[in-house]
Amino acid sequence: MNRINLNSRILLVILHDVVATLVAWLGAYWLRFNLALPPGYLADALSTLAWVMPLQAAVFWYFGLYRGIWRFASLPDLRRILLAVLVAAVLTPTVLILFRVETVVPRSVLLLDPILLVAIMSGSRVAYRAWREHGLSLLLAGDARPVLVAGAGAAADLLLRELVHHPGRWRVAGLFDDDPAMHGRHVQGVSVLGRLGDIPAQAQRLQVKEVVLALPSASLAQRRQLTEVCSALGLNVLTMPSTEDLMAGRVAVSQLRRIELDDLLGRESVKLDDRGLVDLIGGRTVLVTGAGGSIGAELCRQIARFGPARLVFFEASELALYEMEQEFKRRHPEQPITCIVGDVKDAARVDEVMVKLRPALVFHAAAYKHVPLMEQDNAMQALRNNVLGTSVLANAAVAHGVEHFVLISTDKAVNPTNVMGASKRLAEKVCQAMQGRNGTRFVSVRFGNVLGSSGSVIPKFQQQIAEGGPVTVTHPEITRYFMSIPEAAQLVLQAGLMGRGGEVFVLDMGEPVKIADLARLMIHLSGHQDGDIAITYTGLRPGEKLYEELLADEESTLPTPHPKLRIAKARDLEGAEVSPVLDWIANTASAGDEEVRTQLARWLPEYKPAIH
Repeated sequence: MNRINLNSRILLVILHDVVATLVAWLGAYWLRFNLALPPGYLADALSTLAWVMPLQAAVFWYFGLYRGIWRFASLPDLRRILLAVLVAAVLTPTVLILFRVETVVPRSVLLLDPILLVAIMSGSRVAYRAWREHGLSLLLAGDARPVLVAGAGAAADLLLRELVHHPGRWRVAGLFDDDPAMHGRHVQGVSVLGRLGDIPAQAQRLQVKEVVLALPSASLAQRRQLTEVCSALGLNVLTMPSTEDLMAGRVAVSQLRRIELDDLLGRESVKLDDRGLVDLIGGRTVLVTGAGGSIGAELCRQIARFGPARLVFFEASELALYEMEQEFKRRHPEQPITCIVGDVKDAARVDEVMVKLRPALVFHAAAYKHVPLMEQDNAMQALRNNVLGTSVLANAAVAHGVEHFVLISTDKAVNPTNVMGASKRLAEKVCQAMQGRNGTRFVSVRFGNVLGSSGSVIPKFQQQIAEGGPVTVTHPEITRYFMSIPEAAQLVLQAGLMGRGGEVFVLDMGEPVKIADLARLMIHLSGHQDGDIAITYTGLRPGEKLYEELLADEESTLPTPHPKLRIAKARDLEGAEVSPVLDWIANTASAGDEEVRTQLARWLPEYKPAIH
């Protein structure tokens, strides 16, 4: 049936061009004789048409004019029409002379005919496309929601073109750009109404409730400022899909979505050494502990891109492990995986997994990380899981010839003021003390908060906003570093590739963000205005700092070839320095929080418990 429809359309187009040939040829005669064609010349025009029409039809077919689709007529189609008509214009008098056609065709007709023919053939195609696009969108414009677009460059042009093919949902009422040369101009028929700062006033004048950001080259600070201004006035801020999603074909340009924190707090995409990572990971078995957690799960997703022979999920939570198994069966069915329920403190289980699966790389993301929970009633468990668990896993890695061991650490390990941070600093020391044994390369990677990770402040704020508030912030001046989960995972892989052994890598976390400002931004992004949801300050929690650091005071950093990675130059450690710590943890059945803090102060001079 589709084939029949296609053939019918081609026949209609051929018929159209045949009629165009007739009209252009007679029109040329008509113009030649000042709009009054004498009867004798009309007979001459009709007799020569018997030669002209088949000739031009054959030329048009030869140049492929009937392979194009009128709805998508473009400059290449118009160039093809022009070339075909020019060739036909040259062949027409040649054929008439060769076949000794007695009728004399005026030279002006031979000049006017191709001009009229190009105008009719190209004009009809352009008019049809304009009708299909703009005509249809105008018919449905009454049901479309008006939006203003921030930006009048290539991204806005792409958006407008795409919206034409999806009429009925969005109607662009105006564009805005800070380039004065664009003001008063039109993009795809839409006016550039002014600067970005004029959006709030124009939105009120035009009664528009949505603003679309089409500013791929704008800085995050500009995007954040514009979003905050618009959101504070009750405007819904939308954004175009990411370049990665567009290029992968997962979404269309017209699938606008509400702007999210990742769009405002994230950074430029990470440039990875893909070839190096394929050499490191490809064809090898990789084990990820804490594979069901936020960072561990994203590490698994990123690792799968580089073709490991087997990906081993090591996770204490059965539910989290099940969810990872189902996700990979659905999204990566070709990737061999093994799901291991286990505890990193269980030396027998860890050894069993190492013997059976022989991983070449280990990414250790299993940890207790919630500061207040580990500070009260759970301090000893933080040491057992974060320090002893790292030691058990590291020893097994050395014993079974693991080539690379990457520890996921935290900015809270720097000058720690809480048990969780101190335990992660000790875990770093364990890895540094293990370096050089049996060829295993140990590296640690420190970074701050990741957007949307389990137990982080963002999901908590989202829940509080959904419940109508108040949003609780511990201190008006408290700040934290943030990065997206994919960015953190990618940089961990890059650090694992670059590490020669013993390094503590520090991720470039960008600029710190005030948590109070973050709360206000999330309230605005949720469609609320100032005063709708209260922000209350509850005081710093046990072990909590106002400001996080990425480097200890006695440390300096060294640059690396990657702009977002630096190396913390810490003093070298001997195994004897961590042995007493590990012995005490392993041989102490239970210890109160104060006893743990006392022991930590002995082992870590930089540990200073926070007192609020």
